[in-house]
Amino acid sequence: MKRFFYINTILLICGVTTALAQNSVNVTVLQLTRQTPVSGVTVYLENPAIGLSTSARTNAQGQLQFTALPLNGTYRIFTREEGDYLEATSDNIELRTNASRSVTLLLPTKTERTLSEVNVRGTSTSRINTINAEVSSEISARQVQELPVEGRDITRVLFRLPNVSQATGFFPEAPNVSINGANGLFNNYLIDGQDNNERFLGGQRFAMPIGFVRNISVLTNNYTVEFGNTGNGIINLTSRSGSNQTTGEAFFLTRPGPGIDGTTPYPQRDLSGNQVQNGFQRYQGGFAIGGALVQNKTFYYVNYEHTTDLKDNALTAPALGVNEIVRGNNSFNYFSAKLDQFWSTRFHSSLRANVGLIAIGRQAGGLTGGIAFPSAANAQDRNSLTIANKNIYSTDRFTSETNLQYARFRWNYARPVDPNSPNVTVLDQQGVAIAALGHPGYVFDQVENTFQLQQKLTFYRGNHTIRTGAELISGNHQLSGGGNPNGSYTVQLTAEQLNVLRSRNLGSSLSPTDIPADARVLGYSVELRPASFGKTQNIVSAYLEDQWSVNDKLNLTLGLRYDYDNLSKGGAASGDFNNIAPRFSANYKLGGRSTLRGGIGLFYDKILYAIYSDALQQNNSSPDFRRELHYFVNQGILPASTDLDRVTFDGNLSVGGSSNAGVPIRYLQGPPASSFAGQRNLFSGERRILNPNGYQNPYTVQASVGYQYQINTNTLFYVDAVYNHSRNLFRTRNLNAPVAWNYDLSGQNGVARSSAWADSTRPLPIYPGGFALIDGQRVTGVAQSVVMTETAGESKYYALSFNLQRDRVGNSPFAYRLIYTLSSLKNNTEDINFRAMDANNFAAEWGPSINDRRHIINGIFNYYPVKNLTVTVAALLQSGQPINRIPDASRYFIVNSKGQPILTPTNQRIFTNDLNGDGSAFGDAYVGNSDRHPGQSRNSDRLPWSKTVDLSAQYQFRVYGEKGRIEVRADVFNVLNTVNLSGYSNNATQSNQIQVGPPEAGIVRRNAAPPRQFQFGVRYLF
Repeated sequence: MKRFFYINTILLICGVTTALAQNSVNVTVLQLTRQTPVSGVTVYLENPAIGLSTSARTNAQGQLQFTALPLNGTYRIFTREEGDYLEATSDNIELRTNASRSVTLLLPTKTERTLSEVNVRGTSTSRINTINAEVSSEISARQVQELPVEGRDITRVLFRLPNVSQATGFFPEAPNVSINGANGLFNNYLIDGQDNNERFLGGQRFAMPIGFVRNISVLTNNYTVEFGNTGNGIINLTSRSGSNQTTGEAFFLTRPGPGIDGTTPYPQRDLSGNQVQNGFQRYQGGFAIGGALVQNKTFYYVNYEHTTDLKDNALTAPALGVNEIVRGNNSFNYFSAKLDQFWSTRFHSSLRANVGLIAIGRQAGGLTGGIAFPSAANAQDRNSLTIANKNIYSTDRFTSETNLQYARFRWNYARPVDPNSPNVTVLDQQGVAIAALGHPGYVFDQVENTFQLQQKLTFYRGNHTIRTGAELISGNHQLSGGGNPNGSYTVQLTAEQLNVLRSRNLGSSLSPTDIPADARVLGYSVELRPASFGKTQNIVSAYLEDQWSVNDKLNLTLGLRYDYDNLSKGGAASGDFNNIAPRFSANYKLGGRSTLRGGIGLFYDKILYAIYSDALQQNNSSPDFRRELHYFVNQGILPASTDLDRVTFDGNLSVGGSSNAGVPIRYLQGPPASSFAGQRNLFSGERRILNPNGYQNPYTVQASVGYQYQINTNTLFYVDAVYNHSRNLFRTRNLNAPVAWNYDLSGQNGVARSSAWADSTRPLPIYPGGFALIDGQRVTGVAQSVVMTETAGESKYYALSFNLQRDRVGNSPFAYRLIYTLSSLKNNTEDINFRAMDANNFAAEWGPSINDRRHIINGIFNYYPVKNLTVTVAALLQSGQPINRIPDASRYFIVNSKGQPILTPTNQRIFTNDLNGDGSAFGDAYVGNSDRHPGQSRNSDRLPWSKTVDLSAQYQFRVYGEKGRIEVRADVFNVLNTVNLSGYSNNATQSNQIQVGPPEAGIVRRNAAPPRQFQFGVRYLF
């Protein structure tokens, strides 16, 4: 009901949101001194790069629009001396995908002599938005190239923009930027307005390198209804295109590594987000070339970039006499090509291809030592293919855009050296692990094939620009997951067997076949379902929008969008069909140099496929598990309408046995999966089901108000106030959670509830040995915890952002960009796997987000001391991120239901940090759902401020006359070598945001931002 209240409120307030003509320029012509519109003036548009020239006359409001413009080259808009007016011009206008530029020309009369203010010049980032209330920012390829950017990685540029920050994610490869403090999984990534998301977990499908990027734009709030599938923000990259002039580059870039970098005891992260440490080096090279196959008609652009990372691990297995350094590598290959064809002055097409081949190596050993031998090495593959076609036809009355795209993404999380090998954990005679061999022990190989169709129409009717469109994104997902289909063994060697093995002096070449055939097998398991399964996700969208130019000062826009995601059906009979999203904005020109803007709208998110996939992969359909679910229905925990056939599935399941359990298994002779056929009736610690109510698409109400002022021709100031209220956010609920625990008891007496005590309080009690009683019958195939995803989370975000930017014009010696953002984000869920600390009490989880930052101060200063030399200083100051404080396990001993301590066989107390005994205090508070220190709420503490200064210097000199240039550059990151415990992109499982004990316990450093690092490059441009 609240959602419909929001919709009705917006529709009543509205009237109208801004529709943007495809790649258009909106021109307003004003008389210089009176700031009144000038009608009937001819305005000319030229783009020599593609031989384009056209003109149009202003209407009664002094306005006109050039529509359906190609993205190639730069534009010049100007008037000639006409009637009583002198000429005016605006140069170097760059367009970005699916957006409109605002250009104001100020015409002096022939009697006026103040000609210094005739031209409104500057780069595209220093023009006020006179069209809508979109809160967005952008940065051009030239500006990117001047910044200190690690590894030419485009994501390292994004956090230089307002309302974007580096993120703490929940797995190494998680997106490393957050928009408005929200989870980066829900950013929507686009290339040329077309989908670029891997839809399993979220993030970029193809990580487009700098060499193929023309423009980066981030839409954070109140953007047009053309964009959807996120309640967060849009990251839209405009690709490069060729022109009549042949241009290109070839480059080499290196990060030499520890020889000259600052030192740190903490691991760092490579470009993929995975930790590296000793011996890390990076080498990059590539080229690009673009030009015309047919002058003014057919253009091409090709880009290839390669990166090799070198990294060392330590293989330390003293029991086997092995202590070696093992070198590994990462390989990143990105190939991009684009072809633009101008069939006529009205019709043009483009064909783009992007191929990404990525292999992230996991060699033997570990960062500071490990027992994984080279036979256990594997690589993470993230390979992608995208083929996109865009077709635009335009007349004076309408524009049509038809886009088609096919994409393939394969994420093989652990490609083993030998895919047919068993997985072997070797123990010594004391039971201590001394070697890990063979297959990594699990399979995660996900393939997605996605088709996208977009049809967009724009109609021009007087003062109205009407846009409508429809889109289908259909992605077929297939996942091979679970345990090792070749079998996993845990073996224990006798002292004699170990001595013989060590005497063979095999070193790092030790493999599973070298283990004695008579080794004692302590445990064996094999994947019961070594097969892929999945579903096709279809997202259907449609929108309608009217931009009404009420007069020469006021623009109003009303838009309406509709989305349907078939994954919302979940385990229900039907999906979420009521995702109607109205959006409204108004933009009022206070004068020729300032505007006031505001808007409100509804934004729906997609369903991440991982939610559905996890509910399949971790599911079961055994008779006992179905009896457990039926019990929950009878108890009112699940709705009476629950259809067990819709919510259950035969997911992955590892089965096996051990010699200790009386199952005689010889080493490498374990029974195959086929011998366990039908044995799914097994006890599990946790299983998942599809939600019988389905999933409501998350949605966000966004409201903003802003002011922009063009101080002079190249300096812009603007401020935006933003409020986002999100509902239906993803989180997980345990249907069989124990009753709430009294944390005051833990705090006062230092006690923790035993797991047996907690299990006895579950809705379906679990008895020692792993069984339940249903209708008086012993049932062994149940799950201790039954988890399902629900869409019931909430968040609130407030922000005030101040921006001042000065662009370089002519021979100006400097440019700068200053941003200050004051913000607050609170929520009661962080991630799709977030669960409440205790008894599904999500009300107690309300608190600052893991990515909440109160203050961000971002400054970029470009200095041009002499011709061809650019020095850039980029500073980033951030207040500390929140800390989640968990219990100190040495302070809480386990007691039974009678309050008596649980003792070891030697009568010692057993201590734990799982205070409520529910078994979910795993690891290091992966998504904040472990127990917290008594008396501390979630994320109640803060890390220190983060302060980073980066420096870049580049110099170009001519070669081969005027056609070629060589650029040499040096980048220094963290120039002051500051130790920052907060504010950098990180993995929650490794960050300082998890601390043990109360605030007075202080902060134990577990990680830190990179120390001072150097990067050097040379580039040939022509």
